[in-house]
Amino acid sequence: MGFEYIGITVLWIFLYGYLIVASIDFGAGFFAFYAKVTKNDHIINQLISRYLSPVWEVTNVFFVFFFVGLVGFFPDMAYYFGQSLLIPGSIAIVLLAIRGSFYAFENYGSKENPLYIFLYGATGLLIPASLSTALTISEGGYIEETGNGVQLLYGELLTSPYSWSVVFLAIVSVLYISSMFLTYYAHRAGDEPALNLVRKYALFWSSPTIIASLTTFIALSQQNPAHYQRAIELWWVFGISVAFFMIAVLLVYRGKYYGWSFIAVMFQFFFAFFGYGVSHLPYLLHPQVTLSSGVTNDTMGAALVIVFIAGLLLLIPSLVLLMRMFLFDADYVKGKK
Repeated sequence: MGFEYIGITVLWIFLYGYLIVASIDFGAGFFAFYAKVTKNDHIINQLISRYLSPVWEVTNVFFVFFFVGLVGFFPDMAYYFGQSLLIPGSIAIVLLAIRGSFYAFENYGSKENPLYIFLYGATGLLIPASLSTALTISEGGYIEETGNGVQLLYGELLTSPYSWSVVFLAIVSVLYISSMFLTYYAHRAGDEPALNLVRKYALFWSSPTIIASLTTFIALSQQNPAHYQRAIELWWVFGISVAFFMIAVLLVYRGKYYGWSFIAVMFQFFFAFFGYGVSHLPYLLHPQVTLSSGVTNDTMGAALVIVFIAGLLLLIPSLVLLMRMFLFDADYVKGKK
């Protein structure tokens, strides 16, 4: 296996980590806003706050690692994505800044300002929608090279069924992953009212998630038939993902083993995410950049592999320590400290 394959595997692990951690964060912000609108904030917002307080600042570490590594390993991606994603990327950065700022205002400033919690909740859905543009563009047909550089075809992007199916999938996946985790978290905290509420959220958002996944597959067959065919050849990977989805939903429905249920959710997205990634190869950006054509030189690639594997080995123990100190500490979870 060449270092380009090792590199893309490490980067995909970082992106998968961001998918899980950020989804919990983004979805929790939306549920906090929704609970306030529906007058249920007294039931779950303390639980959500206990989760977000130690986690929200480290969520974007995965995001930064991935994009820095992507540009380092595959410099051509900086040329194509740097120009085509200038506006969508800028929107995402602004939304991330708004989210961080208003989280601080909400928790350390005015507690009752509805604007803060609205912006925090709204950005939780808008950020994944804007970031999903990168995956959409990678399928090809949305950018063109001109004498002035690379241009994003906004008309194609905004009228494409595949583009909107990816946005829909990103939003419902965030709400599904987050509600599944909060169900486990409420159970661990022994908070029965919160558990009953977020369990309903988890069951509700499970159906749109599987529907959105199927819709995206159908739209992919029209947008990029070659990628769709490679995905069909890996049907067993996606079949395992669906099996874990059914296990997760069944456990939540039966009201038991919530921890195993969320582990099943993680495996569900692990197989779906890596199945998508493997079926996308050898293209990183169809048809302009492939894994072999866009890779950096051997010396830089080998150095980046070492650095990013070391970063991964440092980040994982740090997150485990964070979870043991806060998220899985019995007294902290129950709000006793």
